[in-house]
Amino acid sequence: MEKSEDLNAFYDRIKYKPDEELSLSKPHINVFERSACTGPLTYSRRDYYKLTLILGEGRLDYADKSIHIDRPALLFSNPLIPYNWQNISKEQTGWFCIFNEFFVKQRDELLTDLPMFQLGYDKVYFPDENSVKEITDLYRKMMAENEGSYIYKQDVLRNYLHLIVHYALKMEPAKNDAQTQNAASRIASLFMELLERQFPIDSMQNQLKLKSANDYACQLSVHTNHLNRAVKEVTGKTTTEHIAGRTIIEAKELLVHTDWPVAEIAYCLGFEYPAYFNNFYKKATGMTPKEARL
Repeated sequence: MEKSEDLNAFYDRIKYKPDEELSLSKPHINVFERSACTGPLTYSRRDYYKLTLILGEGRLDYADKSIHIDRPALLFSNPLIPYNWQNISKEQTGWFCIFNEFFVKQRDELLTDLPMFQLGYDKVYFPDENSVKEITDLYRKMMAENEGSYIYKQDVLRNYLHLIVHYALKMEPAKNDAQTQNAASRIASLFMELLERQFPIDSMQNQLKLKSANDYACQLSVHTNHLNRAVKEVTGKTTTEHIAGRTIIEAKELLVHTDWPVAEIAYCLGFEYPAYFNNFYKKATGMTPKEARL
């Protein structure tokens, strides 16, 4: 898997020079037509948020999912989840906006608390025909506003962004609204974010620091039993199942996308001996790590 792409690398890739100097301590948002950047995209994380209206057929891979998109779709991506896009149809249109962490945190608790920007929730929504027209109109307004000189244009852009988000929220199952309001969901979300932050492993010198439910509970300053109950209540899976599942995903990516020795992969994933990793991987996938590379 490629290393995370930051905003500077993104602008270099599309050969675009932003009007302002990019900084982690300054809010940044920009809007484009998809014709400026239609892929294919490599499988990696991006160090920024992105909200895309996709008009065109293709395949989206994110986390451990693969989705065939053959109708208008809204895609939400955040810095925690790797993804890529492969075009299927020749015609690829639509819109997207990108924004950094500081833009989200500046005066905005809404975005990071919403299901589509959290781990464990769907990132793709399929609006109906009328909604597509209205969302397209909002993107056009965003682009026009972004090109203007109004001193408070970032506030205006944030409001347009919220309106697009609400189109997706209307399609979100009601149960997710209830989940985001209780303490168990908050703890589970923090656990999922912390779990995801252990990845990717992009060097053989890196090793997982948190390996057990107790490790995560200590990091989150909660009792292990309390963490386990919250995660099970919200996700239907145990903390250990999530850790094992995410470890398997990373193992598959390292086996497929690197030429590292299996013993080194085992070490990076926190296994004391390669044999332990072999047994773990075979139990989960039905094949050995070496067989996975054939």
